[in-house]
Amino acid sequence: MIDQVRPADLAAWFAQHPEAPPVLLDVREPWELQTASVAPQGFTLVAIPMNEIPARLAELDEGQRIACLCHHGARSQRVAAFLSQNGFAELANVAGGIDAWSAQHDPSVPRY
Repeated sequence: MIDQVRPADLAAWFAQHPEAPPVLLDVREPWELQTASVAPQGFTLVAIPMNEIPARLAELDEGQRIACLCHHGARSQRVAAFLSQNGFAELANVAGGIDAWSAQHDPSVPRY
């Protein structure tokens, strides 16, 4: 089961296991990142488009606590499930994606 974490609750989710380096994995396309992006605050931001995840899996560490982010939450949920199937245990999906991030957590992030 992949945790569903609201943007406002992400810091608390990361803090549950402080020994695991916190990573926000943004799986959106490059044009989406240019349109709207999250500023790393207490976590490392890693951007790998969803379709590149299988080929770039080695760039991620199973010891990290990874929250996946996309536009509305569907792509990131699929990536989290893929990571789970490949040995990653500390995973979450950012519920509502960057759209929810902007609406609920940081209105300075543009909505698209």
